[in-house]
Amino acid sequence: MKAFMIAAVLAASMIVFAAPAPAPMTAHPIPSLVQKDGRYALLVDGAPYLMLGAQSNNSSNWPATLPEVWPAIEYLHANTLETPIYWEQFEPKQGQFDYSAVDTVLAQARAHRVHLVLLWFGTWKNGSQHYMPEWMKLDPQRYFHVTNKNGEYIDSPSPFATASMEADKRAFGALMRHLKQADSERTVLMVQVENETGTYGSVRDYCPEANKLFDGPVPPEILKAMGKTPATPDANWETVFGPEAEVYFHAWAIAKYVGEVAAAGKAAYPLPLYVNAALRDPLTPEVPVTYESGGPTDNVIPIWKAEAPAIDILAPDIYMSNTAAYLKVLDLYHRPDNALFIPETSGGVREARFFFSALGLQAIGYSPFGLDYTRTNHPERMVPNEPNAFLDPTAQNYGLIAPMMRDIAKLNFEGKLQAKAELDDASTQTLHFGYWDAVVTYGGGRRRMAIANQNREPLGRALVAQLGDNQFLVTGFDCSVDFRPAGTDEQRKAGNIVLGTGQTPSAEFDGKRVHRQFLRVEEGTYENGAFKFRRILNGDQTDWGLNFSSEPEVLRVSVATY
Repeated sequence: MKAFMIAAVLAASMIVFAAPAPAPMTAHPIPSLVQKDGRYALLVDGAPYLMLGAQSNNSSNWPATLPEVWPAIEYLHANTLETPIYWEQFEPKQGQFDYSAVDTVLAQARAHRVHLVLLWFGTWKNGSQHYMPEWMKLDPQRYFHVTNKNGEYIDSPSPFATASMEADKRAFGALMRHLKQADSERTVLMVQVENETGTYGSVRDYCPEANKLFDGPVPPEILKAMGKTPATPDANWETVFGPEAEVYFHAWAIAKYVGEVAAAGKAAYPLPLYVNAALRDPLTPEVPVTYESGGPTDNVIPIWKAEAPAIDILAPDIYMSNTAAYLKVLDLYHRPDNALFIPETSGGVREARFFFSALGLQAIGYSPFGLDYTRTNHPERMVPNEPNAFLDPTAQNYGLIAPMMRDIAKLNFEGKLQAKAELDDASTQTLHFGYWDAVVTYGGGRRRMAIANQNREPLGRALVAQLGDNQFLVTGFDCSVDFRPAGTDEQRKAGNIVLGTGQTPSAEFDGKRVHRQFLRVEEGTYENGAFKFRRILNGDQTDWGLNFSSEPEVLRVSVATY
């Protein structure tokens, strides 16, 4: 099955990359982010595309280590590699740009039929300036750090260092201009501007310029974004925002800096751009602040939107295993003004189900971190005699979705797809599709029977898409899906529906019992983006609903009533 899936992925990828072109720069349109009815899609070659991503380890994008990246990407069935471009390598001497690493990863990605998302490790990387070139590190007076309340420099770049910002703008602009010239095939889908911007150890910068601005009036665009009308036009940050003033001020300063860098890059080559966020606790926000202040955390999203309009997406890096916290983050970043994209997350067994939760919120892409064979920061993942154990949870998801990726992306953009992950209590979930409800249960589809192990990990996930009024695409892992009549809008509004119980789902409408029946349940696979019929399921395979195990299975289901 895995060999078949890999072949299908490669075949589908060849469609994207092999089309001949009379004019190199017009053969493949620039990837773009589009919105319709509150939903977003990433258009690649003119059609919705779902990034099945994997992010390499931080130091993996070097010619000597890339051979340890591509086999993992192939094993994962991933279609997109996220990998860094390092400012220290890109501009080793001031004003002299080295494009060799960019050209190498472009060429190798094309050879492996994989798209790229490039991560600009520029001024910020995890709140620090460690990827700045040596010539900048050796001149800390010009390219200075954040000053804390005690007047001491800390390990974080200052957003008020104008020289740093101008240098970053020049370098990022050079990178984007080179991509425009070197990537007519549009191998690169998006670019991340900086990495986890913000500051640990100080809520804001207390340098003289920062203090002067903090005591001055709040910019009008920030007042508008945060819905504030001060009593006087010269009201300062503390007067307007009270206890949150310093957090908001630092977010404004960093967003303004990154916004200028992003604008310089987009002017050179208008690829979609995003920034990623090191998160604060979404359930119990921390006071006093102990998270990375200044980045695009959920409480300052409007500030970032207002001050960095060249940034298309604010994206969360989610390293949480708590179900409620993970789902809350997805909800916070799934906004009418923001496409949902998960550029970093854990690739563990417990977290793998949240890929389906993201799909259920129309995510345009998903990318666990550190999924290659180079040195890892998580040696516990390296199970003896099981070198792929840390890849398997993501490979299971992508192996299922990759062959039908284009269909999934299109159905999601059209609002016809819903997906869910199992909650900690294994509770039943109901997906509404007009006249029909899809009811998802967990525990291998045997919730009617006693579960032997009540402490089982919540691993289930389900995906249902409506192909027609009474036809559905259904898939998932460790779950059972069934359908029941939900009634018309008028019947639901009247409140005269009584759900039935028993083996065959049913409902009572105006005193009349209506039952679900399966007209046809087709099992199949996807090849070259098209469903290929294998057999019809019936009898034991459908009498108790549609049961999905840990093996990939795709069903096309037609239902009716009697």
